[in-house]
Order: sequence, then C-alpha cells, then structure tokens
Amino acid sequence: MKRLIIANWKMAPQTSREALRLAQGIARGVKGVKNVEVVLTPPFIYLLLLKLGLPRLTRVKAGAQDVFWEKNGAYTGEISTNQLKASGVRLVIVGHSERRALWETNEIVNKKLKAVLGAGMRAVLCVGEAEKQKEVAFPKIIRDELHEGLARIKKSLFRNLIIAYEPIWAVGTGRADTPKNVYEITTIIRRELYRMVGKRIASKIPVLYGGSVDEKNAHAFVKDGAVDGLLVGGASLNAKKFINIVKAVSEV
Repeated sequence: MKRLIIANWKMAPQTSREALRLAQGIARGVKGVKNVEVVLTPPFIYLLLLKLGLPRLTRVKAGAQDVFWEKNGAYTGEISTNQLKASGVRLVIVGHSERRALWETNEIVNKKLKAVLGAGMRAVLCVGEAEKQKEVAFPKIIRDELHEGLARIKKSLFRNLIIAYEPIWAVGTGRADTPKNVYEITTIIRRELYRMVGKRIASKIPVLYGGSVDEKNAHAFVKDGAVDGLLVGGASLNAKKFINIVKAVSEV
C-alpha cells in the first residue's frame, strides 16, 4: 500500500497565481519520489486551475475539502460530486473538525460520505477529540463519529474509505500529538473498524494522522505511529516544507 499524503490548503492561497505556483512547485519537487501518493485539496475555486495547470503525467492529484450530499438542485453555495468529478477530483475530505465546528453533525457527515462513496470517489472521514484526555484510551466522541458517520453505508463501498485521525487540540496549534499516542489511538480505530465491517475489509482501510504535522515529525508519525499517511495543513502551504514531508515519508 502506498503512503498517502494529503495537503489541506483550507482557505489559502489568496490568488490563483499563488495557488498555481504552489501546486507546480510541489509537483516538481515530488516528481522522483516513489511509494507516496500526493493529493492537494485547494479551495473549490482553484480545482479547475490545478487540473489545467499541472503537467499531464504529474504524480500530484487534486482533491476537495468538502462536498454537498445532493447531486443537483437549488442549493446555493454548494458543490456536488458530479461537479467535483468534472474538475478532476477523485478524493474528498469529509467531516473535518473545522467543518464540524460550523455545526456539521454526524448525520450530515454520513450523508456526505454516502454521496462521495456512492459516486465511486474516495472519502477521507476525519475523526478526533477536542481535548487530550490521558485517562481515556479511546474517547467516546471518536467512536460516535465512526459509527454514526458510517451508519447504513454498504460494506462494498468501504474499499474507497480512508480514516484521518485529527485530534482537534493539535490542529493548527503547533502542538502535535506523539507517535506513541497516535499508534495507540489508530490501533483502536482499526479494531473498531474490524468490529464494524470485518477484518478483511477493515485491514485495507488506510488510517492517516493529521494535526501540526511538519517536516520534523512526519517520518516518526508514519514509522512509529504506524499510520498509512498524513493529512497536512499549514505546512502544505510552503512547497519546500511539504516536499520534505513527502520525502521523509517515502523513506519509511
């Protein structure tokens, strides 16, 4: 299984020129890197720009930060899976903590997951606790986000599912978790998935870590944290730093 590194650009860069320069710089920098899949998730407005502006044979792919669950209709401001596909997108982040902070519920996340997986696209389900709790090995909030987010989804669709463990207290704070803690939590996440869909299916679901990932800790998270890849925020807006993260992971 290839390692997966996803860049979440959030609401940046501020111009199309900056976005294209960043994407092209990353594409050049990871050109010779093996065993790592790189996905950039820019704001919606830049998706077509990346599709047209990146080299045809680039190793870098485009993903989306969010989606709406209906295929079409009068939903002002929303984006459908069909529109994302037309823009070259095959992977969508669902249930990011910053979306949940804007009142996105597990029920809404479930609808979005069904839409993405039902459209034959890969879905990254983000789960994570708000506060670090040493006395709790597996916070109830993560279990609820897994079970309610994946409720009533056909097992056959899980082949395109990816789980991203993002402790909210570590996102954008510069206080990354430790590889040891990440190993413990993601191991329990995998066990929870075993119970939900069986070991054969669950063993093929990649589990990523996200939360203040940088070029200094990326290698350790994958090697000692035993995750299948990383979801990178702020560091992905610096081409040099992000390229170093990708290269560090390729050496694991």
